[in-house]
Amino acid sequence: MLERPVSPLSNSGLPAVSLISIAQALLVAEHLSFRQAAGVLGARQSAVSRRIRSLEDTLGVSLFERYHGGVRITAAGARFFDRARSALAQLDHAVKIAGAAGRGENGHLRIGIFSSIAAGFLRHLIRTFREQHPDVALQISEIASREHLALIRKGRLDVAFVMGTPAVPNCEVLQLWTEQIFVILPQGHALCTRKEIEWEAVRDEHFILRHCDPGPAIQDYVIKRLADLGHRPSVQKFDVGRETSVHLVALGLGVSLTSEATIANCFPEVEFRPIGSGTDTIPFSGVWSSKNDNPAFRRFLSLARALAKKWSKRSDDVTMPSLAGRTVRDLMD
Repeated sequence: MLERPVSPLSNSGLPAVSLISIAQALLVAEHLSFRQAAGVLGARQSAVSRRIRSLEDTLGVSLFERYHGGVRITAAGARFFDRARSALAQLDHAVKIAGAAGRGENGHLRIGIFSSIAAGFLRHLIRTFREQHPDVALQISEIASREHLALIRKGRLDVAFVMGTPAVPNCEVLQLWTEQIFVILPQGHALCTRKEIEWEAVRDEHFILRHCDPGPAIQDYVIKRLADLGHRPSVQKFDVGRETSVHLVALGLGVSLTSEATIANCFPEVEFRPIGSGTDTIPFSGVWSSKNDNPAFRRFLSLARALAKKWSKRSDDVTMPSLAGRTVRDLMD
């Protein structure tokens, strides 16, 4: 291995020595023989001897006492080698840590979620990544999609999973999975006797939706589907979260809609039924900055792509008309 020439003194004023010279000196100290050390290195004994002598000259101290049968370590050499071994071990550890980070084996990953992770693709993705990369620290936040997209553009999130396929400036968007739409009914509702519900059957229902996502998008979809049937739905929006909106259905305030990942949660006094013969689905996408070079994120993205291909075989890839192609402005309204 070639070494670049080094100056007698480093910038700190201390002697500048090469790691190769220190490593070879440690090998000589281990074998107490220049000949045996040279044999291990596959080098000439004279070359090893000259390198060690140069190291001693640079340090200004003898590391070995040389005699015909081999070498003995001096008192100064013993102190030097004790510290050198520790320093090289720390350096080796630092190199391994840096290499692992570069390969995405550790580090951190910041994820913004919108869909429920009670079941489905996103739960499977996070669990699989966690099993494959246990040393990567995960930070997961659940807020409105428009806030997630703003954090992506500011570099404060690595990836956000949002409903639809929004057009986000300077970002990459990839549809990864779809979820079937389910209607949420209070127990005892007449439609609970059906295994599957058609849109015509809910034309006269009062819908409970949320002010925040996905309320506006779901409202657009409900209006479109029922308008196609010649009806205008009754819709009331509440400023509540996903869980509370389900409980409002249980209290008899109306019916609502959700995606299939949510139905894995246990909610009292409600029932879920698929709507639209399985053709009504919601697409979900991953959004990230095109400038993101976080190795852990790249590993995560690679896994997401691979799992998405397998996941697509489970169901037809049907795009929700009112959500596909929505812009970031649409999501912020």
